[in-house]
Amino acid sequence: MKQTTRLSLRVLGCVAILGVGALFTSCATQAPLPAASAAELALRDPARNSAINPVPRDEKWMKRHQGFVAAAAKGGVDLLFVGDSITDFWRNAPEKNGGRAVWDREFAPLHALNIGISADRTQHVLWRLRNGELNGIDPKVIVLMIGTNNTGFEKDKVTPRNTPAQAAEGVRAIVRELRQREPQAKILLLAIFPRNEGPLDAQRQQVNEINREIAQLHNGDTIRFLDINAKLLEPDGTLSRDIMPDLLHPGPKGYEIWAAAIKPAVLEMLGQK
Repeated sequence: MKQTTRLSLRVLGCVAILGVGALFTSCATQAPLPAASAAELALRDPARNSAINPVPRDEKWMKRHQGFVAAAAKGGVDLLFVGDSITDFWRNAPEKNGGRAVWDREFAPLHALNIGISADRTQHVLWRLRNGELNGIDPKVIVLMIGTNNTGFEKDKVTPRNTPAQAAEGVRAIVRELRQREPQAKILLLAIFPRNEGPLDAQRQQVNEINREIAQLHNGDTIRFLDINAKLLEPDGTLSRDIMPDLLHPGPKGYEIWAAAIKPAVLEMLGQK
């Protein structure tokens, strides 16, 4: 009588029994992965969520984009800042309430490039990243803050821009894009800064909700979420015009606070600490 050797292998919940000249499988019933809800599917659909639908802006914006493409093509970037006007205004002089003096002292020596553009939303940053602004560079660290312009209303004061969930999905899309295109880079994802004077302001509440969502992207390794907002606020949760003169953008003092709050993490992620 021919003796059969039996070997069982468990693969994806199935038991495979290998005999001589035959393979028999026995699969246990497994619970299916939970299906995405209609709301989740809508968030991931660019046709229904403008925050993840990459689009360019006007001619002036396009010229700035082209300038960033040219800057990236030169290479030599270890530290990349990505964002909207809050990031953009690092390049403004102190007399214009900008952070250039702080930038020149704290970040320029680290081979940093700033590709923030005023008024950008997540969808605009997505378009820029997909159209050349990362070509030619291999940054070690990317500092990202985006999403404040996805809150509130359009110019008609009636049409909402995006819901917090939609805006958070836009941030996720940008993080995925950065991880795909710059896998060597570590991402320092910053909480969106508080805006408007009081803690109960409706737009401030939207920002808080987005921050709660994107904080979940933190993995302690390739993506680090950092919330420095408490350093910008008064004890009662109000914003001071001494720190944010227009209650949205940091002034020179605000940029000093920002730099001091993130510099240790930036250095560590660069491998310099």
